[in-house]
Amino acid sequence: MDYEKDSLEYHSRVPRGKIFTGLSKPLITQIDLSLAYTPGVAGPCRLIAEEADLSFTYTGRGNLVAVISNGTAVLGLGNIGPYAAKPVMEGKAVLFKKFANIDVFDIEVASTDPDHFISVVKSLEPTFGGINLEDIKAPECFYIEEELRRKMQIPVFHDDQHGTAIIAAAGFLNALEISGRKIQTAKVVFSGAGAAAIACANTFLALGVNPRNLILCDSKGVVRADRRDLNDFKRKFALETPLETMAEAMRGADVFVGVSTSDILSADMLKSMAPQPIVFALSNPNPEINPELALATREDVILATGRSDYPNQVNNVLGFPYIFRGALDVRATAINEEMKLAAIRAIAALAKDDVPFEVMNVYNRPEGISFGKNYLIPKPVDPRVLLKVAPAVAAAAMESGVARTKIDLVKYEEHLESILGPTRVLMRKVKKRIYSYQKQQKKNPCILLTKGDDVRMLKAAKQVIEESGINLSLIGSPPKIVERAREIGLSLEKIKIFDTDDAGLIEKVAQALYEKRKREGVTIDIARQMAKVHDYLGAGLLTLGEVDGLICGISEPYKRALKPLLEVVGTKPNEILAGIYFIIVEDKFLVFSDCTINLAPTSEQLAYIAIQTAELAQKYTSETLRIALLSFSSFGANKIVDTLTIKKSVEIIRRRAPNLIVDGEMQVDVALDPELQKSEFPFCTLGGAANVLIFPNLAAANIGYKMVSKLTHSTPIGPILLGVGKPANVLQRVASVGEIINMIYITADQVSQDQNTLSL
Repeated sequence: MDYEKDSLEYHSRVPRGKIFTGLSKPLITQIDLSLAYTPGVAGPCRLIAEEADLSFTYTGRGNLVAVISNGTAVLGLGNIGPYAAKPVMEGKAVLFKKFANIDVFDIEVASTDPDHFISVVKSLEPTFGGINLEDIKAPECFYIEEELRRKMQIPVFHDDQHGTAIIAAAGFLNALEISGRKIQTAKVVFSGAGAAAIACANTFLALGVNPRNLILCDSKGVVRADRRDLNDFKRKFALETPLETMAEAMRGADVFVGVSTSDILSADMLKSMAPQPIVFALSNPNPEINPELALATREDVILATGRSDYPNQVNNVLGFPYIFRGALDVRATAINEEMKLAAIRAIAALAKDDVPFEVMNVYNRPEGISFGKNYLIPKPVDPRVLLKVAPAVAAAAMESGVARTKIDLVKYEEHLESILGPTRVLMRKVKKRIYSYQKQQKKNPCILLTKGDDVRMLKAAKQVIEESGINLSLIGSPPKIVERAREIGLSLEKIKIFDTDDAGLIEKVAQALYEKRKREGVTIDIARQMAKVHDYLGAGLLTLGEVDGLICGISEPYKRALKPLLEVVGTKPNEILAGIYFIIVEDKFLVFSDCTINLAPTSEQLAYIAIQTAELAQKYTSETLRIALLSFSSFGANKIVDTLTIKKSVEIIRRRAPNLIVDGEMQVDVALDPELQKSEFPFCTLGGAANVLIFPNLAAANIGYKMVSKLTHSTPIGPILLGVGKPANVLQRVASVGEIINMIYITADQVSQDQNTLSL
């Protein structure tokens, strides 16, 4: 890849650069315009004039950060000035938005005078909720941050200093643990005395490193007390010592932290270090020692770099988005030491938790990622960092007295889930309900997965077992399952395997199948053959009560995988089989039905499907359900068989479930647009945008849900089967690991709930 050429094309593509502003409120009607600007805007202006902090309530200030630089120390490029620094600052803005949903204005200041720079930034305080200083050369950066923190009542954070320090410190704590060292006795040598190095050294001291065991080296050697060329920031680390060179300081050292320049740490220096040396070579793009050289020199080395192509990348993106997220959400007046230490400990602790499948997929690590010398720090793409670091920072801000407002941390974590995607919010509620069932019933639901040697099933099983108390069982050949489980690091200790070669098991299920279908042409020999098929075996085990719920399909076409459920488990009395999807689009909870089963339902069937769908949907949302029966025309515009069928369905629903808000037939734009309902069809009884969409036939429903999910890049949850005699769901053959995980939880949730539908 030609990064230079490709990046020029990337940045010049219209719209230019990487960020732009958008609207957070509708601006369509004259009323919208009057509220957004004159005369309506005068209301919040008057209130803010009386109390400035109300600017957090009535403007976007509370979620707005300034990324500010003068371009004097741009990473890897040096003093390139404010104009050339702008692409980097836009890049920082992108990371804030992507990882923590924080809005950013990048501001490049044409001033190298520290006091003038301070004056400019201080004057911007009314606009922002926080200030992120970036790429300002040392030692001016220390003075600038110190003065701005003293003068401003919003968080000021120089990421080049503290971002690197926080991530490195988290890795340092874990490296100490892995090597069996105590922080109080660890001998630490630093190469570099710039902004990041000084901040790292200060942080290590705050964590408990003995000042007498921390040796700082600059370009002239060890920072000693007898040197006369030290600035105030270096002088703090000056030691009374006979050591003069970094090579001398490295003898017997436990830890090396390089924040300086490439290839300054030699193989001989590394050899002179203590057993299991900890080496953080953070210079970018070329570390203080080449990683291959370090690993060839010392097999016992615990190595971290600033690069993404080696283990243990010290990447600031693990820190600053989430630190600001926590600080902004409690309207902190500063980011203090307590908040930084809380972030360090949260990041360090997260590295010890099991890693979710989506992170392993990004890094192509099917065998898994686990805490150890090659995994000291969470990966930058790990979505859990937001959920761990932001609450830790917010809690520390409240405890240390710099928070303007108090928040409920439990509810705050639930709120943060929405930043990671609305689907996660829904699944969090599902998991909480399953957990409540487990506590009340003192029982874990047991879900059976057919095709147990499919690697997607095994990956999904691995994550579900690691994060929940759900019992899982697999169908398949034990040797195959064991082999593939070993490849992805899945322990089978808690998983029961139903062996397809177990003659006793096959006979037991065959007898059950025979009793169920002997009057439908199934002989005992046919039943024995059926019992060897995964999906029939699974359906038989479900009916026998060996498991509580079943997930099948994945290796078969949907219709073929559904057949064993219909023949063996059957449907509930007075219910219609239907497949529905939940899709959450921009925080709108939408239900699509029926997307997988009924080709051309009758009026009666469509009514049953709508009522059953509403019953299920109400268990997953607190929103008022508005059910629209969709068609190609609205309210009798075309009186043909298809539209009359839908119209009759509405009448049946209103008669049998009068508590439901339902209307139709209607086009989808009418169903989703309340203004159109009011202007064109004032008699429409929906009273707002529909959130339960009942399609007239299978073709329309299947096309509809797939189109919406692809165009909006949302993850559909489903298909959830309605009407099956026991909790069971059929996967699509293309189901991803994430979709399988969601369906395991949905099925366990079905087990935990009362499955009765509305009386028909």
